Amino acid sequence: MTDARLSFKEMCAKFDVTPRTLRYYEYIELLEPEKDGRARWYGPREVARMTLILRGRRFGFSLEEIRQWLLIYRKDGTKPQLAAWQALADRQLAELEKQRSELDLTIADLRALRDTALKEV
Repeated sequence: MTDARLSFKEMCAKFDVTPRTLRYYEYIELLEPEKDGRARWYGPREVARMTLILRGRRFGFSLEEIRQWLLIYRKDGTKPQLAAWQALADRQLAELEKQRSELDLTIADLRALRDTALKEV
């Protein structure tokens, strides 16, 4: 990863997020950009954290879960963070499997109702 810093605008563009989102992530202490007056600068650490935040959101984790997970690294290091990640991932995988099963049932029900309606037309 390059040591180049990104401006606020560049960070928004790189991750396709709104300025409001970036400010909010800073407000809830997910990101800690360097500040120079009113300007914010994002280094490699913040870019990596943003990548993890967005990946976590895609997987369905709450921002608070992501924040707590990132704090583990700062307090305890890599191994405890990875153990916490495995527990979060296992829980989320179970939830997603449950949702998929429910969705499969819903799709089957909808198809059956559609097929019944087609027979009556």
